Amino acid sequence: MNLSERLNEDMKQAMKSKDKFKLSTIRMVRSTIKNLEIDLKRSLDDNEVLDIIGREIKQRKDALQEFEKAGREDLAADAKAEIEILSAYLPEQLSEEEIKVIVQQTIQETGASSKAEMGKVMSALMPKVKGRADGKLVNQVVQQFL
Repeated sequence: MNLSERLNEDMKQAMKSKDKFKLSTIRMVRSTIKNLEIDLKRSLDDNEVLDIIGREIKQRKDALQEFEKAGREDLAADAKAEIEILSAYLPEQLSEEEIKVIVQQTIQETGASSKAEMGKVMSALMPKVKGRADGKLVNQVVQQFL
């Protein structure tokens, strides 16, 4: 079962169990996917769906920080719940130690030796960790090693 089919099945299950919050979250993601499919005039593959889910999670995390700064705990709780629901569709996340190992290997592969070559390292590294690690964390780890 691909990711789009899984989202459809989970949406049906949320309808049956009358879980309105999960249902609205899944519908929001499916809407974004459907809009992109219409724009591209083709179905999306799992990697593209993962990109969309990752983007939605990132938006929720950014909003969560703003809600917490503003003292809006009600909105922060909703954002946390949405992040939790959407995270279930991502592959298992890499630990910081696993990221460090991948970063070191990539630095050796690219031959980078200074922060000026960080772009080269990041462009080689991101496809390896796509959907399995937060870009900010990967960036921080790369900076540690360069």
